[in-house]
Amino acid sequence: MEFRELIPDDRLLAAIAAMGFGKPTEIQEKAIPPALQGQDLIGQAKTGSGKTLAFGIPLMKRLRPERRVQALILVPTRELCQQVGAELQRLARSVPLAMVFGGVAINPQVSSLRSAQVVVATPGRLLDHMERGTFRGEGIHFLVFDEADRMFDMGFLKDMEAILQRLPRERQTLLFSATMPEAIKRLASRHQRNPVHIRAKELVESHLLPQFFYRTHEKFSLLVHLIKKENPGLALVFCRTKHGSKALARNLQKQGIEAEAMHGNLSQAQRDKVMASFKSGKTQVMVATDIVQRGIDIKLVTHVFNYNVPHVPEDYVHRIGRTARAGESGKAITLVERAEEGQWRAILRLPNIFPQERWEQFPVLEYQGRARQGPAPSQRGFRSRDRPPSYSRLDRPQRAAQRGRSGNRRPQFRR
Repeated sequence: MEFRELIPDDRLLAAIAAMGFGKPTEIQEKAIPPALQGQDLIGQAKTGSGKTLAFGIPLMKRLRPERRVQALILVPTRELCQQVGAELQRLARSVPLAMVFGGVAINPQVSSLRSAQVVVATPGRLLDHMERGTFRGEGIHFLVFDEADRMFDMGFLKDMEAILQRLPRERQTLLFSATMPEAIKRLASRHQRNPVHIRAKELVESHLLPQFFYRTHEKFSLLVHLIKKENPGLALVFCRTKHGSKALARNLQKQGIEAEAMHGNLSQAQRDKVMASFKSGKTQVMVATDIVQRGIDIKLVTHVFNYNVPHVPEDYVHRIGRTARAGESGKAITLVERAEEGQWRAILRLPNIFPQERWEQFPVLEYQGRARQGPAPSQRGFRSRDRPPSYSRLDRPQRAAQRGRSGNRRPQFRR
């Protein structure tokens, strides 16, 4: 099927062609017709399947000539908010759009909301605007939940419910999710009217995404060996913790590998800088927590390395979905140590997951962990009275004397 068969709109067709899209993907082909007719919809598809256009095209066609917010897209992360907003702006440059997410100044968002017809937002910051009165949703007739299961995983379910209570009941609601946990099913049943349920392929074809794993107790040394051997175009390395990703990136740099860490402790400006450097190819390896495992579309990612096995089995599918996108090929490699065997066995029980085990010989390298800020006190025989006095009690007289006042609590008056 061609896009022209789905949308008889020359302006949108020209924009789609300029974005480099040829034929519609499976989820686009199945979701666009009922969405254009105004039906509620539940779309279930693998990552990288083109869900943004699947709701973006109907959204643009159903906008009314009103200068107020008419469409709201809720997403789980700042990065996905920016990505979806940018893609919608490419689809229709003349439509005023606001991106609302945390970690940045709120005043520029307030200004953009005054003229916006379409808003892409994370739930927490949108509720903040609602409380301030800087966002009004009475004109919204088109609502999208993108990566709904990820929002549930991140604890946004109550925020989603609070937002829904403040929106008009007469609206079209589209929900897109890679998986369908019970909480998301209940949300859909309460807030959608006879939704059309569309399910596309959930996994990338095995010939486009071969999967391998190594059992090792020298993860860092093996990772360096594999990166240098594979020579990836762009590689994502997934770690479990923020501090672990930072330390791993630092150690990779010492081995001559261009690497940067991406985690939740970074400011929005720092996140944008790391992401821009990675997308442009200046950084070959991005060491990340699961903050980038869902929804983020990065071209030319040829390899995904699981440095730490994910605790939740389904997260493995989302992680490896960062490569082999839009018909391209990629490779997924997981490093498994003895303590992670239980999590790895749970992943192997997932349907259509058949990674091959491999072995390598490699030199053992030194790994420098996170340096301590100071010597840790011995816990043996440690008593509360052995602790040094607090700063406020220790230095109160000295600090008071420096200010030219007595260290006594009772104030002194001049006669």
